[in-house]
Amino acid sequence: MNASPQRGELHQLSDQTSLCAFALVQKGQHLLSKMDGVARQLFQETAADVEKQDTAPFFGFIGSASALVFACMGAAYGTAKSGVGIASMGVMRPELVMKSIVPVVMAGVLGIYGLIIAVIISTGIEVDDYNLYKGYGHLGAGLACGLAGLAAGMAIGIVGDAGVRANAQQPKLFVGMILILIFAEALALYGLIVGIILAQKATA
Repeated sequence: MNASPQRGELHQLSDQTSLCAFALVQKGQHLLSKMDGVARQLFQETAADVEKQDTAPFFGFIGSASALVFACMGAAYGTAKSGVGIASMGVMRPELVMKSIVPVVMAGVLGIYGLIIAVIISTGIEVDDYNLYKGYGHLGAGLACGLAGLAAGMAIGIVGDAGVRANAQQPKLFVGMILILIFAEALALYGLIVGIILAQKATA
């Protein structure tokens, strides 16, 4: 007689347990769906922040500045180094000063290369539509032109200093000196070409 009530209580307990388990499963599914919605919202906000990319103009401005700064550093070094040689040579051979001014002129052109790239990059920097892709492209363009100009300026300065001194003693070395200076100047020209290509690629 006591077995049937106990069985009934067991059935009630099992039913209550099943209902609790079902409620927990539903609650868990609701929490998971809610967490998924929050995660999606956070992902969308993060994607929106990435699309804004407020730090992107920093790289563009650094690229513009580095193009001009490094190129002018190369131009300054080339002008100063070759100018010292011209001044030393001009004491004994003043008639060769104007003929030996070529390294100074070629060193000064390096600054113009950097100025061109700096202007191209700065005109491509926009307030609204500017992302990290464009910023990195402009940074690469500026570094390519600036560092190439720096290397060319160092080469022009060293060759110009030694070349004008040697030309004062042996005039036949003038053509060889000019050829060396031309190939040194070509290094900066390579950087200018690559800088223009990168700047156009970034703004395309």
